[in-house]
Amino acid sequence: MAVSTNQDESLLLHLNEAIATIRDKEQLFQTIARKLRLIFPFEMMGISIFDKELLNKRLFFKSYNSIDAPEPIPYGTLVFTPIANSPVELLVREPRIHHIELRDYLQHYADFEPFLRLYRQGIRYMTMAPMWLNGQLTGFLILATMRPPAYQPADEQLLEKITSLVAVAVRNSLDFEEVARREQQRTLQLNVTNALLSIKQREPLFRAIAEELAQVVPFDYFGIRVQRAGQRETFEGFAEFARPDNAPHGALLALDPNRHRGSQQQEINAMYQQVGGLLQAAGLYRGDDFRQLAVRYPAMRYAYDEHHVRAMLIVPIWQRADGAAVLLLASPDPDGFTPDSLTTVQALVPQVALALENLFAFEQIEELKAQVEQERTYLIDEINTDRPVDGLVGTSPALQQVRQRIAQVAGTDATVLITGETGTGKEVVARALHQASPRQGRALVKINCAALPAQLIESELFGHEKGAFTGAVERRIGKFELANGGTIFLDEVGELPLDLQAKLLRVLQEKEFERLGGNRVLTTDARVLAATNRVLEDEVRAGRFRADLYYRLNVFPIQLAPLRERPQDIEPLVQYYLASLSKRLARPPRPIRPVDMAALLAYSWPGNIRELEHVLEQAIIVSQGPWLEFGGFAAGPALRALPAAAPAEPLAGPSPETAPASEAPIKTLREQERDHILLALRRTGGRVSGAQGAATLLDINPKTLEARMKKLGIRRTVVAN
Repeated sequence: MAVSTNQDESLLLHLNEAIATIRDKEQLFQTIARKLRLIFPFEMMGISIFDKELLNKRLFFKSYNSIDAPEPIPYGTLVFTPIANSPVELLVREPRIHHIELRDYLQHYADFEPFLRLYRQGIRYMTMAPMWLNGQLTGFLILATMRPPAYQPADEQLLEKITSLVAVAVRNSLDFEEVARREQQRTLQLNVTNALLSIKQREPLFRAIAEELAQVVPFDYFGIRVQRAGQRETFEGFAEFARPDNAPHGALLALDPNRHRGSQQQEINAMYQQVGGLLQAAGLYRGDDFRQLAVRYPAMRYAYDEHHVRAMLIVPIWQRADGAAVLLLASPDPDGFTPDSLTTVQALVPQVALALENLFAFEQIEELKAQVEQERTYLIDEINTDRPVDGLVGTSPALQQVRQRIAQVAGTDATVLITGETGTGKEVVARALHQASPRQGRALVKINCAALPAQLIESELFGHEKGAFTGAVERRIGKFELANGGTIFLDEVGELPLDLQAKLLRVLQEKEFERLGGNRVLTTDARVLAATNRVLEDEVRAGRFRADLYYRLNVFPIQLAPLRERPQDIEPLVQYYLASLSKRLARPPRPIRPVDMAALLAYSWPGNIRELEHVLEQAIIVSQGPWLEFGGFAAGPALRALPAAAPAEPLAGPSPETAPASEAPIKTLREQERDHILLALRRTGGRVSGAQGAATLLDINPKTLEARMKKLGIRRTVVAN
């Protein structure tokens, strides 16, 4: 195999020229392999490099010649692996040119897969030449043959010179790769920074980050999963994108955050809870490594079977007391990621962490702004309510007992169930409870469970995420979230559907809930007050109300007596409403005739305080003279046929001489309402809206009046004629 000096010089010159002019790694080392093959026959040339401490090795380059269909190179050979307990440890101990026979080495290292693979391909001999650079051993050049090589001393001297040049070429190539990698990272970081500065919404921002990252690290799935404080290791999907099926080069599409619901969502959360420990450390899993993960972890098996994932890259973003965040990339290609991919993504972590922090802060600010605005609305409503300090008007023993019950429970956080007939003032009692409690500085949030369609009650109570249902164009916080730190009043709680009763029970027991369409567990510190005009014990027996929820609500019951059972409160209520309504309606206060007051006291008031208020409001609107007029219009069932009375002094209190109310037939409330609207329309000539319209006269919204007219069968053309 001896070569001439001219050949030596020519080979070295060509190698020097190739090293100086070729920048592409594959092209450079294939050129080196071709030049070497002209002098040293071999079936395979390989270059193995070491780390600076000579503790680890990795395959840098391999070229085959005259071997058909070489076996694929396993992923493990492309990364640094320990030198200890491998045949390479013998070469490192004595770094010189070695001519070895594979069979001898396999007797001592029977499990060394690289040698076994070469042996299966017919390789029997190997020449190992150390590579030196500035006095440092950097690796070995490997020439493998099927037949024994015949090296002369001059050949070994030439091989040593060649390995010195190859060492320089390897170092240059690694330096070029490092420069290119850093430049690539800087470009990626610059583009991500620009996205951070210009995009404030979650989906567009992380889509931009994912698309930029895909330019340097190809993947089919990008996901950021976040574990928030108190979620017991459950990682929610914060931002997830994937390419469409059968479109490996298609654009990344945002995954629907609501695609997993109910028990399926609980199953996904449970899987991520099992794999939680794996997500706490950076890792690169591909080929057999990922298959082993799929065997061990259900979450990975789901990805392996359902989405055909064969490689996954995991990079923690942060791990701290208030939760954790992790970035995941997945690919169906077993060779989809490399150690450089992991390094590139890790270099991007500070900016991704900043993006998460900014979005958390921005979303929290938006939620707080919405909460403050809604609290402001509720507080203004409370301020504008012209009532006594506790809101309760009257002196009857029944009302005094209610005041006592309020004083007993107001300072606690106990759930209170307020029961009583319609119109007895359950909301007033709830307001009094809130004002007397330590939570009075926060909002009293009210929701009427009977006033909303069943499909909207859940959204009102717990809020919804954007896209949770048709028309949900943005995230909305619910009443429980709004009432955090304050009080929530659930009026007509007996009207709740059974499925929502279960969710309400969870809030009462665990103080936890989820927005509609979301999977993030939220907590609330809201005190619950509930009211109903139904007999919940009967509803429980009929199967329309959950027994466990009833017992949870009925911790401290307050029963309100109907107005007919506390006639002592009628006159104070009349005086209170006359003053407040006259002021609100901008009408002069008018006294009541004794005969009219006697009728008010004698009436049974099936609609309770609400009916009394409406009767007085109607009287104030229609009265023109010096007295409050109840006769001649449909003001109230017991009052509509009252005879006109002679002027008298305003009544200061009830009089035993007062005449009894008329025994005329009683109209229904529907008839009374229809008569009252007809009277207003006649006075306005059939006009509904406008300054001189019936809606203004009745102090209601024109649309509401039109809806009531339609329901009651009233046509303006008939009225005008």
